[in-house]
Amino acid sequence: MPVHFNEQHPDTSLLQRIATLEADNERLRKICDALIERVESGTAHKPDPYAAFEHSVVLAEQVRERTEALSQAMDELRSSNKALNRAREEAETTRQRLSDAIESIADGFVLFDHRHQLVQSNSRFRSYWRHTGIDMPPPGTSIKVVWQLALASGLIVEEHREPDSDGVILLLSNNRWVQMTERPTREGGLVVLYSDITDIKNSEMARRIKALEESERWIRVVTDHVPALIAYVGADLTIQFCNQVYEAWYGRNGESPLGKRLDHVHSEDLYRRLLPQMLEVLAGYNVNFEFEETGEQGQVRYMLRSYVPNFDEQDDVIGFFVLIQDITEHRKTALALEQAYDDLECRIKERTSALTEANSQLRQEIRERASAEARLQEAKLDAERANLSKTKFLAAVSHDLLQPLNAARLFTSALLEQSFGPKAEGLVRSVSTSLDDVESLLGTLVDISKLDAGVIKPDITAFDLRDLLNNIARECQQMAVAEDLTLDFVPSSAIVESDSQLLARILRNFLTNAIRYTGSGRILLGCRRQAEHVVLQVWDTGPGIPQDKLSEIFQEFKRIRPEGSRPDKSLGLGLAIVDKIARMLGHEITVSSVEGKGSVFGVRVPLGKLPPRRSAAVKKHNSAESHGLGGAIVWVIDNDHAICEGMKTLLEGWDCRVTGATSPPLAG
Repeated sequence: MPVHFNEQHPDTSLLQRIATLEADNERLRKICDALIERVESGTAHKPDPYAAFEHSVVLAEQVRERTEALSQAMDELRSSNKALNRAREEAETTRQRLSDAIESIADGFVLFDHRHQLVQSNSRFRSYWRHTGIDMPPPGTSIKVVWQLALASGLIVEEHREPDSDGVILLLSNNRWVQMTERPTREGGLVVLYSDITDIKNSEMARRIKALEESERWIRVVTDHVPALIAYVGADLTIQFCNQVYEAWYGRNGESPLGKRLDHVHSEDLYRRLLPQMLEVLAGYNVNFEFEETGEQGQVRYMLRSYVPNFDEQDDVIGFFVLIQDITEHRKTALALEQAYDDLECRIKERTSALTEANSQLRQEIRERASAEARLQEAKLDAERANLSKTKFLAAVSHDLLQPLNAARLFTSALLEQSFGPKAEGLVRSVSTSLDDVESLLGTLVDISKLDAGVIKPDITAFDLRDLLNNIARECQQMAVAEDLTLDFVPSSAIVESDSQLLARILRNFLTNAIRYTGSGRILLGCRRQAEHVVLQVWDTGPGIPQDKLSEIFQEFKRIRPEGSRPDKSLGLGLAIVDKIARMLGHEITVSSVEGKGSVFGVRVPLGKLPPRRSAAVKKHNSAESHGLGGAIVWVIDNDHAICEGMKTLLEGWDCRVTGATSPPLAG
């Protein structure tokens, strides 16, 4: 690329100056030679020798000055040439670095000048044009022409602008999605970037497809339990959805009609008979009519068809819904009655009125059965809403359910503090044990109801497993000793991300089940690290669980009693609660078992990191001897009178002075 300084190249000016100096030098040399020759020839007009010598000295000095000026000009020319070469090299290096930088960009890159004409692009942008069959526009092409060529060649298949995007989204002919972003330059030019967002678009499409599949699954669950034939047909007369009843009736040779055109599903005669009604519904009208059809096995059925059009946002029909009800029995009954009516009208005119009434009743029955089917659907929805309402109600009144039970337990605890004799104390302990069982059963039911109603919300934090495992092991140690079992515990100080209360509930259920079903032997509580997770496991040496029953143990009210295990009074909700809590927390439950050897239950929890703690002053507490409660003044406050009385009785047995108080009743 030529480089210009002002309007004249430095090489031209220096060459002209050198040529001028050389001409002057040559002229002075000739004058000097002529003078010397004249002096030496001794002509009649012989000059003064000193004057001639002085003149020659002056000429020699002028020649020397001109020679030095010529040498200086030559040096300047060489310096200018060197500077010019360095400038050319730097310009070439800069241009190459710019090209390398543009080429290293992962996105498509195009540069336009201030006149919006193409200047430069990288290989990624040029690769887009390989699928079009034409060459990419050369430099100098305007941006408008480039865009028109991209549309005309099929390079751009689809163009749209999304609401939250600052660019244009394009679908190219190579099935890649790119986002076009324009940025102006300081000189008034334009830089255009084409960022590949195919993975983002595919992920978004996958999420939408998953949602549609889930919606379709629920629709199919509902429609498959409806006795009528239900389908959805697109504007191209292709079956896009159908329930099991529709598929069983129109499935030929065991093939599903889903995805096929109606002219391939129906016989030629049936399709020809249905075509006028299908054209009518595609025109935007509701259609109801009856047809006689023959099934694959040759059975003749009467069908009541209803076609309902489906409109899009522009009020164009994009398909229609199909509802077909089998009215064969009603039709046969009606036809038989009509035939009997005709015969009897000819024979006995006096029975005409009675037959007419019977026919009207049968038609009324048909209408009633149709309405009864609609009422059944409403009843089903009402039952589902009632079940959810029951669940929420049970979760809401859990406190009120457990209040009388807590009061009874307080009274039994107070009775245990008294001395009534061995027989009475045994009865009180039996009552206390029964109340414990009732509280456990009610607590389990309340917990499952709260989980179903969504009342319990997890509080995910990072915490140390040390205290949680120590407390659980200490709680269950006495239970294991009471059952003549050995409970071993391997501590861990791992930091995990979970809800400590709900995670503790899972481990307590595992340990309680292990203690309940292990007749004799050993139970182990410990942890295993797995990459970014910790698996908390409970091992037992119980009778084990059959492999075909491992999935059933997490079902509600499902109890599997292995041979040789102790009698079980539970409701079979413990592992169901574990499953619901694990799903809520996003933890994986693992279980493996070998019959006759034992089982392993585990929960997989992600590792976490404790937040930095702020420095705080450490408070030291002096140890002091514990004192009894004798003579202490205690206030008992509760909204339940029985709870107050029970707690008052218990504390007075410990020599406390107790004052009870309850909240006043609400105004009705």
